[in-house]
Amino acid sequence: MSLKSQETIGANQKKITIEVDHATFEAAINKVFKKTSKNISIPGFRKGKAPRAIVEKMYGKEVFYEDAINEIIPDAYADAVKEVEETIVSRPEFDIESIDENGVVLVATFFTKPEVEIKDYIGVAVEKTVSHATDAEVEEELKRVQNRNSRMIEITDRAAQNDDLVTIDFDGYVDGVAFDGGKAEGHQLKLGSGQFIPGFEDQIVGKNIGDEFDVVVTFPADYHAENLAGKEATFKCKLHAIKFNELPVLDDDFAKDVSEFDTLDEYKADIKAKIEESHAKQADAQVDDALIKILCEKLEGEIPECMYENETENFVRDYDNRLRMNGLDLQTYFQYTGLTLDALREQMRPDAEKQVKTRLALEKIAALESIVASEEEIEAEYQRLAEYYGMEADKVKEAVAADAVGEDLKVKKAIDLVREKAVITEVEAKADAE
Repeated sequence: MSLKSQETIGANQKKITIEVDHATFEAAINKVFKKTSKNISIPGFRKGKAPRAIVEKMYGKEVFYEDAINEIIPDAYADAVKEVEETIVSRPEFDIESIDENGVVLVATFFTKPEVEIKDYIGVAVEKTVSHATDAEVEEELKRVQNRNSRMIEITDRAAQNDDLVTIDFDGYVDGVAFDGGKAEGHQLKLGSGQFIPGFEDQIVGKNIGDEFDVVVTFPADYHAENLAGKEATFKCKLHAIKFNELPVLDDDFAKDVSEFDTLDEYKADIKAKIEESHAKQADAQVDDALIKILCEKLEGEIPECMYENETENFVRDYDNRLRMNGLDLQTYFQYTGLTLDALREQMRPDAEKQVKTRLALEKIAALESIVASEEEIEAEYQRLAEYYGMEADKVKEAVAADAVGEDLKVKKAIDLVREKAVITEVEAKADAE
């Protein structure tokens, strides 16, 4: 098997001609015959016992050609493309040019990575929105920590209030007739949460444990059950229990319990510093997004459609894998959301296009700037990946080729260069955006 010729037949499209010698093709035919002969019935022979020559005489010598060609294509193609310098970015399409006493001549066509151009990527001007941690953000984080450390306590010495968690029985009637879904026992409801029909929770406020009472409400006009929409309903209720989520006092003892600090002021200062750090990371990420958007706009070249399609499929597979990690899959997700596979692809297509263009732009910049990844940097990246995935470095090396790691590092160093050389103007975030 050998590469006979290669030629460019269009923008980023190539055709190669592969020769498969007679002996190789003959061996493939024999292999196919041995696998399929057991299912062949020929008059005068037991099933599966007819010689190949008899089978070919009866059905034609081409009877095994298709399967034999499918048998030889993977190795023939793999050997041939070793001599192709360009990076192949699509699956090949095969045609048979000839089959004769000399063997088989195959033609494979495929798309290759495009030659792109990019200019003026040094000194790109972008804005960086700077925002500072506010007292409201600090208080919001304190409230979250306070809620995480709260405890639920039983209330027995007062009536129900908003924010209480009550346990009730209820039985609903419209025009004196019970309706589906209007009855429950031991139901827990947080008063003031707005979970029930407007006015329902308000009428529980002020009631005591053991009270039996009626709650009269009107279903909203747009209620999902048409037979109840706009109707007045009476719910016969009984209050069984009242609980309250008691929050810890925000003081120095609280700070000692939830952090490494001795005082609440120190803890607040740490929270503020971490919020500032988070804002800074968000600002840096926005700068990178802005730079990438500009680089994509500056990229020139004809990009094969298959690259966008392939990246879109990668996005879909990654999404499916994330769903599976959470006990779902795409089919279940589609049932819940009403989406289809094509609709999901359409949603992911813009990000896939951005990813393809970004990679091409940064690879070109790396080439123009002669950016390389040293052996030390590649080794360090292997160690980082090993720590991230909780694997041994040797296992990572088996899974990911050094060339691939090196290419990824060059891309990272390219965006670092663009960021380092960019003209970044800091602007204060608007007050109403905080």
